[in-house]
Amino acid sequence: MSEKLEFIDFVGKFPPLVMPVTLGEDTHHTFSTENSPLSDALIEQFIAPLEKETPDEFTEYVPCFAIDCDEKYIALVWWKAGLLLYQYVLATFTEKGEPIDQKMIAFTLVDGQKVRRAVAKIDEDLGVHIAEGVSDDDVFDPTSSLTRLMEILPNGVIVNG
Repeated sequence: MSEKLEFIDFVGKFPPLVMPVTLGEDTHHTFSTENSPLSDALIEQFIAPLEKETPDEFTEYVPCFAIDCDEKYIALVWWKAGLLLYQYVLATFTEKGEPIDQKMIAFTLVDGQKVRRAVAKIDEDLGVHIAEGVSDDDVFDPTSSLTRLMEILPNGVIVNG
C-alpha cells in the first residue's frame, strides 16, 4: 500500500450538495465529468474495506457528492460500476473517518434478458425514496415496480423506513 492518506483527502473528492437530489441510470455521467476521479490509493484505503468482495481491476468508482447537512456524521455517495451491476452507494462516516453504515440506494442490474433498475431521491429530511422495477427487452413491466423508503438517522445509521 502506498502512503497513508487522510480522510479529508477522500472527502475532498465529494463536493457538498444541498438536498434534494435524484439518482438515475445516467446521473453518474454528470458526476464523472464534474468531479476529480478517486485515486487507487483512496479506493484501497476508504472504499475497499467496506466491500463484501475485493473489487477487481475492472471495477470503477466515481465520487458523486457529500450530503450538505448539519449532522454529526459525513454522508457520501459514489457510483460503482462492476460486471453487469452499476450502483449508487450511500455511506456514512464519523468525522474521524470511521465507517458507520452503507447501503446501495440505486442501481442497474443486468440479468440475462431482464434489466432491474432502481432510482433514488434523497430529500431535504435525509429520507431516501427508492423506486424499483424490471424491464424485459426494453419493455417495462409495471407489475414489477415497488417503492421503498430509507432514512439516515441522526447517528448516521441508514434504516429502512
